[in-house]
Amino acid sequence: MSVEYTPTPGKKWFVFRASYGREDVASDYLIANGTYVYIPKCYKIYKIAGKNKKVLKSILPNLLFVYSTQKQANEYIKQTPSLSFLSYYYDHTSSDEKGNNNPLTIPDWDMQNFVIATCSRSEHIRLLSQSTKSYKKGDMVKVTDGAFAGVTGYVRHIMGQQRVVIDIKGVCMLATAYVPTAFLKKPD
Repeated sequence: MSVEYTPTPGKKWFVFRASYGREDVASDYLIANGTYVYIPKCYKIYKIAGKNKKVLKSILPNLLFVYSTQKQANEYIKQTPSLSFLSYYYDHTSSDEKGNNNPLTIPDWDMQNFVIATCSRSEHIRLLSQSTKSYKKGDMVKVTDGAFAGVTGYVRHIMGQQRVVIDIKGVCMLATAYVPTAFLKKPD
């Protein structure tokens, strides 16, 4: 996490959806207004004119993670004409007293873990489908060294390599690049 982000009582990590790939436009606006925003990105390799080119792309297109109060989030979504293309990403597992789905919020610990895993911007990070879970008791590990040091998740073999999977409930599952066994330990 950067020094601009410090856990603050009353603030939560909201997941916003920006239509038509305008998450960077929304991010610029929110940051200019003093709100902390995180968009997970990684490099993708494309073949352009016969040459490989690394391009920085969003891992979760159209989604951005916003650290704010409920009141401020509502103002951005409902009362800011410049952000009319933004909406909440809803939690389909919970609802309010009227039966409406609540906006999805991510716990601080899960978000910190997610940021550590994605800030390396490695082209080897893989997005997984929620249905690919096959965890067993005792699979939880913490990465102790390398680009993903500090990440806590589940060991999985993906594409023939040992990786650590982070589960952001309701949003995505993300697999790191290869992590050697020597860099793994059971979490405290």
